[in-house]
Amino acid sequence: MSVDAIGLPASVTDSKASTTSTINQQDFLKILLTQLQFQDPLKPVDNEQFVAQLAQFSALEVSQEQSQKLDSLLTIQGADQAVALMGKTVQAGSANSVGTVTAISFSSGEPRLTVTTASSSVVDVKLSDITLLQ
Repeated sequence: MSVDAIGLPASVTDSKASTTSTINQQDFLKILLTQLQFQDPLKPVDNEQFVAQLAQFSALEVSQEQSQKLDSLLTIQGADQAVALMGKTVQAGSANSVGTVTAISFSSGEPRLTVTTASSSVVDVKLSDITLLQ
């Protein structure tokens, strides 16, 4: 039976890097108020545009929150999969080593398995490197 790393995010650092330059709703409202203060009184901006911009920004903010929550759920699911492999015989790595999962490490943010083979230990195996569960 083949086992895939279902739901693991690409990397913990990748998801954090994309959130460093975000704008929140307070910043957006400041920009909006600045636009209102300095608009041309002879050509005022339509109120419907502002309301539409607010609605779009709110929808974007909700989408970002859902994405973050989904990432955390997928991380938990990956951890659950790794724990379920504890004590199981698996085929892992590029050399297709067959061994038993003896330990799990979460130090890098994603589960890393220690697979003990008949001849030696294969340390730091990703969950996605597991190709067969026996």
